[in-house]
Amino acid sequence: MVGDAGECVPVALSVAPTVAPAAGEAAPPEVSPAVKASRRCSARYEGKQRPYFGTKRPRPDTAPKKEIVKKRARMDLGLMQASTSDVNGVPGEFSADGEVGCHDQQNGEVKSGFVQVKETLRAFNSHYLHFVQEEEQRVKQVEAKLSEHPKDSKKKTVGDTEGEVKRASKRPDLKAISKASMIENGSVLCHEKRIGHLPGIGVGQQFYSRAEMVVLGVHGHWLNGIDYLGGSYAKQEQYKGYTFPLAVCIVLSGMYEDDSDNAEDIVYTGQGGHDLLGSKQQIRDQKLERGNLALKNSCECGSPVRVVRGHESQNSYCGKVYTYDGLYKVVKYWAEKGVRGFTVYKFNLKRLEGQPHLTTNQVYFGRAQAPRSISDLRGLVCEDISGGQENIPIPVTNVVDDPPMVPVSGFLYQKSMQLAKSLKLPANFLGCQCEGDCTNPRTCACARLNGYDFPYVRRDGGRLIEAKAVVFECGPNCRCSLSCVNRISQQGLKYHLEVFRTPKKGWGVRSWDTIPSGAPICEYTGILTKTDEIDNVEENNYIFEIDCLQTMKGLDGRERRPGDVSLLINLDDKKSEVAEYCIDAGSVGNVARFINHSCQPNLFVQCILSSHHDIKMAKVMLFAADTIPPLQELTYDYGYALDSVVGPDGSVVKLPCHCGAVDCRKWLY
Repeated sequence: MVGDAGECVPVALSVAPTVAPAAGEAAPPEVSPAVKASRRCSARYEGKQRPYFGTKRPRPDTAPKKEIVKKRARMDLGLMQASTSDVNGVPGEFSADGEVGCHDQQNGEVKSGFVQVKETLRAFNSHYLHFVQEEEQRVKQVEAKLSEHPKDSKKKTVGDTEGEVKRASKRPDLKAISKASMIENGSVLCHEKRIGHLPGIGVGQQFYSRAEMVVLGVHGHWLNGIDYLGGSYAKQEQYKGYTFPLAVCIVLSGMYEDDSDNAEDIVYTGQGGHDLLGSKQQIRDQKLERGNLALKNSCECGSPVRVVRGHESQNSYCGKVYTYDGLYKVVKYWAEKGVRGFTVYKFNLKRLEGQPHLTTNQVYFGRAQAPRSISDLRGLVCEDISGGQENIPIPVTNVVDDPPMVPVSGFLYQKSMQLAKSLKLPANFLGCQCEGDCTNPRTCACARLNGYDFPYVRRDGGRLIEAKAVVFECGPNCRCSLSCVNRISQQGLKYHLEVFRTPKKGWGVRSWDTIPSGAPICEYTGILTKTDEIDNVEENNYIFEIDCLQTMKGLDGRERRPGDVSLLINLDDKKSEVAEYCIDAGSVGNVARFINHSCQPNLFVQCILSSHHDIKMAKVMLFAADTIPPLQELTYDYGYALDSVVGPDGSVVKLPCHCGAVDCRKWLY
């Protein structure tokens, strides 16, 4: 980390990188060395609104420029036209209305369904983590009350307090649904229920809770197995001739002992009469009403039903992962005596043809195909590129090249930031006076800098609640312990990472583990130096400008993040227009230098201050923007400006982007 850089030996800046670029190019760019290269910005495109990974709060001072909105709209409309046939479902079947892109509630721009799904899940996860933090604070308060009562206290008093501990609060995910459902917030993707496929949600997509499906409109209830359209929908023109209620989605999760699931052919037990809180068995007769009646009507109308399967998983806070398996049709229904002797309704559903192959079995069993040990890896060329510096070894694999090449020539792995010879870090910050772990945001000096709050929650080993302008962590002069919740980014690697060779993008990085949203991935290390002192700029694709200050001021169209940073931005405006310092990872760096670009990344950049408070030299961390499944490549937005690289003859040089994102802008620069 930057705060430890002073203890490291300075490294010269004369070595050029020999590893294939981690940028999104098919091969090293065929560009003349005389071309003026655009440095990798720390976050987003210059002159374009910076993506925001926090909650959707309207900020009137950050309204996008008209020309930026129009440019985005043109890009997304093209994607909409190309993907309509995939979203409308099976030809000839009742499906969604084909509206792939919708107007954003706040600024009127058009976005593809894929982008809207991502933004909705990110908003939900941020709300969820806010309420997780609220619950953690509630538990601490109750525990403090318990500790105040000696063992000989009156039973009534102690009992009352213990009852407060045992009394479960409303679940954070359910609170997040309520928060995300506010109309003025504009966080829910589908305000009205739909029949058929949903925009931006493909067959095989995973959800890590029922609550995620609710905010996306996949399934409208966090507990019931059958979701359906009520009688109010009968007034709409598109539903004329249909009988209501009408089923739209069912969830198969093994709760009913009478179910039979043969993948393409399902016998689904209706709802009702089930002992949810006790034995989980049938305890009374079912009735042909509500969801059961909706499935009956779907059978008679011939309308398709979305099917979601749930399986046990340790990677979800609710203990299950849910997979959308496409559209099924109810072909028949009947009533019979179940295994417990009570009347149950059964519905036979068959999967419609013409859809992608089922992935549930692959999800349930195939997700375990992530290697269990380094010896299981194919194409292993290096067991640990960090040389033992990291908490967890980082293997390198190459099944693309023959013979396989290794990314070690001319590159020195360094876990901590190095300092250029001419550079000196500011003096350490005084720090907080908390004993043990920092728990009270009202008394902790570091929490005060974060707006009298802690930016992290402890869940899943520590997660950042939302992206902020800057995060103030506890530093070396703080009296709190190293396990303090406000030191999350200082605790090293938490996940099994692997550097692997890609066919078109050089080297990339992926994880063997499921990474929850907000989890820290790694710091971007290298040689901290002044931007105007960098050598070999034309040959170096690993220069990361520390432009946190520019983001705080909203320069170049960047969208400001939450956080009071008034104490940090009282600097000369002209000097702050350009990043004064940067990180050169060309010859010295860590695993972050191998992480590729994507136009729809699953990581985001966060500036952090701990040992000192000079924002121009902040530590740069990468955090998970989404829940990332095993073996999905880790990516962030390099932030090159389009048409920003100019050749010696004054002509614009372009480099194709091969990130493969649905909304790829096609050019890296």
